[in-house]
Amino acid sequence: MAQHAGYSRWCYNWGLSLWNAAYIDGYKPNVSFGMLRKRKLKEVFTNHTKPLYSWMKNLSSKVYQYAFINLGEAFKRFFKVLGKYTRFKKKGRCDSFTIDNCGKPI
Repeated sequence: MAQHAGYSRWCYNWGLSLWNAAYIDGYKPNVSFGMLRKRKLKEVFTNHTKPLYSWMKNLSSKVYQYAFINLGEAFKRFFKVLGKYTRFKKKGRCDSFTIDNCGKPI
């Protein structure tokens, strides 16, 4: 369980760092994070980043998919002025992860 929570945190922070770098380079996201961007983030992660880390092969792929969904929801809330800008997750503080059972999140 702790490995899955760490995996989720790692993926969330990876996605956030990618968005921060893109923003610094001048790319400004639209009002919503959008399905296209979440899908692209998952695609880049799956094809380029995940193969570099062998420990990720032993963990559920649903964990990182939900981490990116949660990151997208955080940005959506921020751009609708319903919350603050998302911050990096820290180990030991509200550790959590989401998996699903036949399409229903657990």
